[in-house]
Amino acid sequence: MVKIEHFSKSYTKDKKAVDDLSLEIEDGDIYAFVGLNGAGKSTTIKALVGILPFEEGHITINGKNIKDYPVECKKMMAYVPDNPEVYAFMKGIDYIKFILSVYNTPFNQEEVESLAKELEIYNALGDLVSSYSHGMKQKIVLLAAFMHHPKVLVLDEPFVGLDPKATHFLKEKMKSYAAEGNTIFFSTHVLEVAEKLCNKVAMIKEGHLIQAGLMEEVIENSSLENVFLGANNE
Repeated sequence: MVKIEHFSKSYTKDKKAVDDLSLEIEDGDIYAFVGLNGAGKSTTIKALVGILPFEEGHITINGKNIKDYPVECKKMMAYVPDNPEVYAFMKGIDYIKFILSVYNTPFNQEEVESLAKELEIYNALGDLVSSYSHGMKQKIVLLAAFMHHPKVLVLDEPFVGLDPKATHFLKEKMKSYAAEGNTIFFSTHVLEVAEKLCNKVAMIKEGHLIQAGLMEEVIENSSLENVFLGANNE
């Protein structure tokens, strides 16, 4: 479970990028976090995964405060940023082994090969990351994220750059992963996918939470796109 309680973050003195945000993401949730560019999504996510300091509020991962227990919290999580930064001098397979070593997780060749084939990156595992396209970098980062079996998976725009087959695989993988009792929290601009994939959703506007809850209750008899556009046109 992830709990964000009264979280605020400022980059300048006169304006808060995120203001008094509280969310609860439970085990088994696939939780969408939506908002316009600059709404505060990435700021929240970076604070959640422990790479952005903050002064106001609390963020806990399975009962542990990210400020007080940063290493313990990070051991339970995997984070895939919106712009995957992968060591260009490494081969794809070496990057996966490096990530697994960081998490002290044994290398499972059979599982790596299976996921790599599903993502259609198997034949490129021996290539340098510097030769990868954006989509291929996204795939290798996603593959590495799943390989150490994190309890909490945090994704920032995970579908950007993926081809249709990889997008389909990721959606199905997220469903099965959450069904095992894991927690998935991700930002996206692909509202149609979020509506079909997620059981919960939160909308943020100019740093303020404007709506959150079960997907079916938020959209009622409408669509997520209509609700989102209506909220952001007010």
